[in-house]
Amino acid sequence: MKIYSYILLVLFCFLVSCKDDEAARLQANAKDAKKNEQIFASIDKAWNFNPQPMNPTVVTMIQNWSEWRLFMTELQQKPKSSIGAFQQKARTLSQKAMNLNNNIPAAFDKPEIKSRIMTLITKVRSLDLFINLNQIQEQKVIKLIPEINEELASLQSQMDEIVRKSQIRLEEGEAEMLRSLAKDSLQKPQSEPGNLPKPSNSTQQGGIVPTLNPKQKSQ
Repeated sequence: MKIYSYILLVLFCFLVSCKDDEAARLQANAKDAKKNEQIFASIDKAWNFNPQPMNPTVVTMIQNWSEWRLFMTELQQKPKSSIGAFQQKARTLSQKAMNLNNNIPAAFDKPEIKSRIMTLITKVRSLDLFINLNQIQEQKVIKLIPEINEELASLQSQMDEIVRKSQIRLEEGEAEMLRSLAKDSLQKPQSEPGNLPKPSNSTQQGGIVPTLNPKQKSQ
């Protein structure tokens, strides 16, 4: 009888413990869900990427740079559903950003462009890291968003600067060519009416001067 009582007591304690564990799990899940909702709301509010309008000449020069186009398209599509959607977006952006090193147009394949691309990649990968940790680093994620905007603006500005300088060099080259042509034109000798060669004594206008008759000479 005592054995049965002991068994029943053990079962009762086990059931109570299970219920307590389940209640604790439900409470923890509810707490995590509420925290994720708060994180989602905070990141959703801060997640605003604003690429600057680009010079039409630059747009033409990068129209075949598919890696840039894919990155910019991905950047401007904002997640909406959950914090998980933001985490997936950050992973995708990190991959697209790393691809920017590929197929850079020849006019922009310069150290000053590549260095800015690497800085942009570093910022985007940091965003991916902090938002995908088990404990999301909310404040670090929020801080990185305007920093990515700044690096993107710096990259776009450098593209504009390269185009501007190339146009200045082209204009200077055209001006130098025009000056050279004008100089050659001034130095080229020109014929004047007073400098025309005089006809010889043996010729007149209309042909050779006729010789005198020998008989006339003797007279």
